[in-house]
Amino acid sequence: MININLQARRMVAEDYNQVASLVYYETNNHRHLDWHSPLERINLPNCWVLAEGDSIYAVLACPEDPPNVAWVSFFGHHHSVSGAEAWLLLWEKARSDLAFENKEICVAAIVVRKWFQPLLLSSGFINRQNIVLLDLRSENIRYYLTPPGIRIRPMTDGDIPVVAKLDLAAFGEFWHNTAGTLQRARLQCASATVAEDSSGVIGYQLSTKNPLGAHLARLGVSPEAQGRGVGAALVSDLIQSLGGIQLNRLSVNTQSDNESSLALYKKMGFVRTGEYFPVLVYPLGAGA
Repeated sequence: MININLQARRMVAEDYNQVASLVYYETNNHRHLDWHSPLERINLPNCWVLAEGDSIYAVLACPEDPPNVAWVSFFGHHHSVSGAEAWLLLWEKARSDLAFENKEICVAAIVVRKWFQPLLLSSGFINRQNIVLLDLRSENIRYYLTPPGIRIRPMTDGDIPVVAKLDLAAFGEFWHNTAGTLQRARLQCASATVAEDSSGVIGYQLSTKNPLGAHLARLGVSPEAQGRGVGAALVSDLIQSLGGIQLNRLSVNTQSDNESSLALYKKMGFVRTGEYFPVLVYPLGAGA
């Protein structure tokens, strides 16, 4: 049971080392699926700690990225305190602070660890959709030619502003990758390419390598160019660059209600693994 002297408050610079210890040495934590490490996120606004005196027992970070969507990037607690009570105290403080600031945003979380979902539901979060996982095995690979008039090339720093606008148009505000996030992603990826025609960049992909093969982390095509085979060409080019049949497995995630993406991946030979991650939101304002 939590000590009654524990208090939730905003994180300050002096808390950093203790919070870092919670991140690295405690197993009771939720981490968001993105391109940032938890320590980068806890050093931003919208971070709260549960403390008794100078001792930190839990932390909650909800940075806004993109604007108006505050993702729960990290929640972790010391093994000596109850996760449910630590969450309740931190969330009530965070919700109060965000509401007081009159921010028209929603708070969102991707549930990767099952124990976290009941805590969110008990606090009024609702299920928005699921993220489903798909795999492409080497024996199921299907190649598609790049359509005439379209060129695929490596992504550069100069492409980032245009790709960020394309990403917003393709995915909407809730799932938008900002320019800063895309730049970080490009530097971490094993493959980052764009498709362009005479009008400019019309699609892009970002992929990483792992011991099992590779992961297609992001595939976006501008709404005006969808239906022209751009997505299939980007994925085919990626597979060829990764070694084709030597690639054991290419994985991808997409939203359960993204019918166009699901249709594309099915056409290319991807199959659902049966795994999924619930996406829960708490609507603080019009951003939901």
